Amino acid sequence: MSGVQTGIVSRGEGRYELTGELSFATVPELWRSGNDALAKDAAVRLDLGGITRVDSAGIALLIELTRSVRSHGGEIVLEHAPPQLMAIAKVSGLGEVLPFAREGADLPGN
Repeated sequence: MSGVQTGIVSRGEGRYELTGELSFATVPELWRSGNDALAKDAAVRLDLGGITRVDSAGIALLIELTRSVRSHGGEIVLEHAPPQLMAIAKVSGLGEVLPFAREGADLPGN
């Protein structure tokens, strides 16, 4: 166990951090807390740099958080995705579907 707490933390002005493990065990609670938190902002920047482990449930969570923000008329960008997450997204064909930040791209809230 890494000792990193799993959760979504607001850093203000539409900026959030997602930390810890994104797995079948943690995703249901992350969905409840994340959906409520992120739906409040029109421009969301979600920092994924604190993710320690991810499986397919974690990818599903990111898809649903993206869908939820967009359904409320908002924009979302996923920043600092760890290599494991990017590899799963690429293999599953979701690398272009999920709104990962691109080097040098303008982000919502800038």
